[in-house]
Amino acid sequence: MFAERFIQEGMLIFYGLSVIFYFIDFLYHNQKANRIAFWFLSMVWVIQTIFLLTEIVLTSSFPVQTFNDGLYTYTWMVITFSLSVHYFFKLEFFMFFMSIFGFIVMILHTIRSTQIVDATQIPNVLNEILAAHIMLALLSYGLFTVSFILACLFFMQYKLLKSKKGYNWLRRFQDLEGLEKRAFQIIVLAVPLLIISIILGVVWAYMSGAEFYWGDSKTVGSIFVFLIYSWYLFMRVQGNYRGKAILRLNVLSFFVLLINFFLFNTLSNFHF
Repeated sequence: MFAERFIQEGMLIFYGLSVIFYFIDFLYHNQKANRIAFWFLSMVWVIQTIFLLTEIVLTSSFPVQTFNDGLYTYTWMVITFSLSVHYFFKLEFFMFFMSIFGFIVMILHTIRSTQIVDATQIPNVLNEILAAHIMLALLSYGLFTVSFILACLFFMQYKLLKSKKGYNWLRRFQDLEGLEKRAFQIIVLAVPLLIISIILGVVWAYMSGAEFYWGDSKTVGSIFVFLIYSWYLFMRVQGNYRGKAILRLNVLSFFVLLINFFLFNTLSNFHF
C-alpha cells in the first residue's frame, strides 16, 4: 500500500509540474517549457501504462468493471489524448487547460484508490492534500511578495532618476526594465502554484466533509487574487503594458492579496 501511494503521489507531482510548465508555455510560447511539460506528462503516462497493462495481464480484461477502474482508464485516455494533441497540433491553450482537468481527475482517482485498498489511510491522504494546499498557497504568496518588492524598487529607482539624486544608491539597483521583467517572471511562476493550491483545497474540502461552500470569504478571496494576477499577466502579455502602468497593477494585486490573507481568513467558516 505504501509503495502504491508513493507512486501515485509521485505521478501527481509530475502532473503538477507539467501544469506549471504548460502555463509558462501558454504565456511565453516557450519551446523549452513546452518540452519539459511534455516529458513530465510522458513520465506519468508511462507509469500509468505499466499499471494498466499489468492489470490487463492479471485479469485478462480491460479495467472498466468498477467505477475506480473506469476512472483510472479515463485518466489514462485523457493523458494519451493530451500527449497526442501536444505532439501533432501544438495547441498551448488547449494543453494548459487539458492538463488542469487531467490533474483534477488524477487526484480524485488517487483518493478513490486509497479508499478501496485501505480506507484507514484516507485521513493521511487528505492531510497530505491539505498540507500541499497550504504549502503551495504560501509559496505562491511568497513569490507574489517578492514581485511586489521588485515593483517597489522600480518606483523607488524611477523617483531617484526623475529627481537626479541618489546616484550612489542607483548603482545597487538593477535597471528599470530588468526590475519590471523580474517582477513579471516571478508572477508567471506564482500563478500556476496558486491554481494547483486552489484545486487541492477544493478537493480536500469536498472529500473531508468540511463545511465548504463557494461563497466562503476565503474561497472568494483566493479566486479573486488568482483573477487579478491573471489579469496582470494578460495585460502584460497581450496588452503589451510595461513599466509603471503594469507595476501599478502589480501593487494593487498585492494589496488585494493582503486583504484576502489577513481579513478574509478571519471571516472564513473553515480557514483558520
